Amino acid sequence: MTEKKTLKRFASVFLASSLIVGALAGCSSNEGTSSTGGSSSSAGESSDVIKIGANLELSGAVASYGSSIKDGAELAIEEINAAGGIDGKQIEFVPVDNKSESAEATNAAIKLATQDKVTAMIAPATSGNAIATAQIANQYKIPTVTASGTAPNVTENEDGTINDFVFRTCFIDPFQGIVAANFASNELEAKNVAIYADNASDYAKGLAASFKEQIEANGGTVVAEEAYVADDTDFKSTLTRIKSANPDFIFIPGYYEEVGLIVKQARELGIEAPLMGADGWDSPTLVELAGAEALNNTFITNHYSSEDPEETIQGFVEAFNAKFSESPNAFHALGYDTVFFIKDAIERAGSTDGEAIQKALAETENLSLITGTFSVDEKHNPVKSATVLEYVDGVQEFNSKVNP
Repeated sequence: MTEKKTLKRFASVFLASSLIVGALAGCSSNEGTSSTGGSSSSAGESSDVIKIGANLELSGAVASYGSSIKDGAELAIEEINAAGGIDGKQIEFVPVDNKSESAEATNAAIKLATQDKVTAMIAPATSGNAIATAQIANQYKIPTVTASGTAPNVTENEDGTINDFVFRTCFIDPFQGIVAANFASNELEAKNVAIYADNASDYAKGLAASFKEQIEANGGTVVAEEAYVADDTDFKSTLTRIKSANPDFIFIPGYYEEVGLIVKQARELGIEAPLMGADGWDSPTLVELAGAEALNNTFITNHYSSEDPEETIQGFVEAFNAKFSESPNAFHALGYDTVFFIKDAIERAGSTDGEAIQKALAETENLSLITGTFSVDEKHNPVKSATVLEYVDGVQEFNSKVNP
């Protein structure tokens, strides 16, 4: 998902170029480190090494997302290197912290492109931060893949043009919104629904729009629409207005920091209706903020479930748990898949040339990964299934899988 604050596009080449000076001047305090713990070389790529950069939210407001993607990517790289690497070359991992800020994300992308000279990049976790780096990927012709930037305009600009060097391994927000609406209508038999969204987030607004369109197409009625602002902590006045509309379902597209408090305060106000969100809820912090009991009768759309019995998924869960002593969430799985997506493209391209890898990424068909089997469409989006999860006493439980 994804970041969440009013994240602005850096649409001009002039602006991107002007940031290079600042980014390079600050390199000494923002050095990437390889997966073996040493500093990355700034002098170019060794003949026996392929550098994959990661521009992630490792601190700041949504560090849970970026840190999870990083852990998943590290496991994938460890496995690939142990198996001989990519075409006999070892992967060197170069993570950089964008501090959950779009300007820092742009600086990090410039650093990875111009100083670390990476072959490919994992883009930021959040849609706004990923959008802020798209121009850098295109300018330097570096294939860039976001694991969780779900807003459509990460890969497709408002004028309909495609960011040639930007891809994703997650499905997009409209699909999540449609899945949530159909789940509300078909499984929960919701008729009168409310929408409560962060009005400064591309992610939340996109989800809210697609949900509303689909729920109305299903014959439902939106009886209340309210908005909050990122970093708010008191939601009781708007929740009181929502309660007065007496909805039988509330859709809350947003990120875990606010959503945790919203869920807690909604239950305190006596709102018992089912609550539902999307992958932006997926963080252990959500349970800490909301409380396990308050999360009962809540649901999310997500990219995978660690409880899915599929053999490949359970193999991943076992390997991740062995390395990190925890069960992997969707962001872990997406980080893992993003590395294998890039690996597959490099191998099919038979080259580390950016344009050759970009072409291979765009031509991906029926690639089987942990979060699903997918082909890449003309807008650089994977066509893949979604999973619906339910919170039961603070624990995510597999509910169902929905195909596109």
